Amino acid sequence: MIFNMKRIKVGVIGVGHLGSLHAKIYRDIEGCSLEGVCDTDKNRLKEVSGALGVAGCADYRELFDKIDAVSVAVPTKWHHKIAEDFLKHNIHALVEKPFTPTLQEADSLIKLARQNKLILQVGHIERFNSAFAATLKLIRNPKFIECHRLSPFPNRSLDVGAVLDIMIHDIDIILGLVNSGIKQIESVGINVLTKFEDIANSRITFKNGCVANLTASRISDEVMRKIRIFQENTYISLDYKDAKASVYKKGAFKITKEELPIEKEQPLQKELASFIDCVTNRKEPLVSGEIAREALRVALEIQNQIWKK
Repeated sequence: MIFNMKRIKVGVIGVGHLGSLHAKIYRDIEGCSLEGVCDTDKNRLKEVSGALGVAGCADYRELFDKIDAVSVAVPTKWHHKIAEDFLKHNIHALVEKPFTPTLQEADSLIKLARQNKLILQVGHIERFNSAFAATLKLIRNPKFIECHRLSPFPNRSLDVGAVLDIMIHDIDIILGLVNSGIKQIESVGINVLTKFEDIANSRITFKNGCVANLTASRISDEVMRKIRIFQENTYISLDYKDAKASVYKKGAFKITKEELPIEKEQPLQKELASFIDCVTNRKEPLVSGEIAREALRVALEIQNQIWKK
């Protein structure tokens, strides 16, 4: 809930598929006003700015004195430079995932945000999925976690491989669920349509004994976003795509199944509303730069294992 009546002025850098959704949602969020969008593709910029009725610019620096907060939804290699420039101008930033290409760049942004007392949030959207939120209170000391994240070839986000593009969502979720350090990571993957890995699998063994098996593919003929969590006497199945959750419990000589009631909401809308709330009320983001850095660290280790092979 936003208590401060001051409207947060927001801009969006990069209005491709995801950035245009950011802009559209910001326009309708209570407590903020969309002041401008930016993109180097003049045709795309004209299309989006015209449809939303907001100013458009090709140079993001034109927004420095016009906004309080920004969404950075450009190719990953530009995340650090653009986010850094806004943070230096005391503008709060939401950076889409993957956070940055390197840990050094992530650390630089975290340090800068901390020094300037700014909100730095990273776009790990599954944290805001209603199915995940509904089961979070039921998850206790997982023993085995299995994730499948499959999709057709996207024709976008091709400056990174499947690990940083899609598997990182599940890495972030798993690290948040398993309260333990990592003992071992074993990963394999292959490239099919790009120079990066398009299919990847990783097995993460934690020091407390929990094992997580993650599979990611961006060349599948179907869309699947599922996670299965096994713990003592309980098995939880989540479908992120359809926002469904089932809980199986062991009873006296039988297994019972319960479908959890899920209020289907738009995760991106919840994520951006939460960002505005954090900016307005100076609250710690659900996915801060520090949290996103840990997911990035693990993702980079998985990626590097694959590339070395």
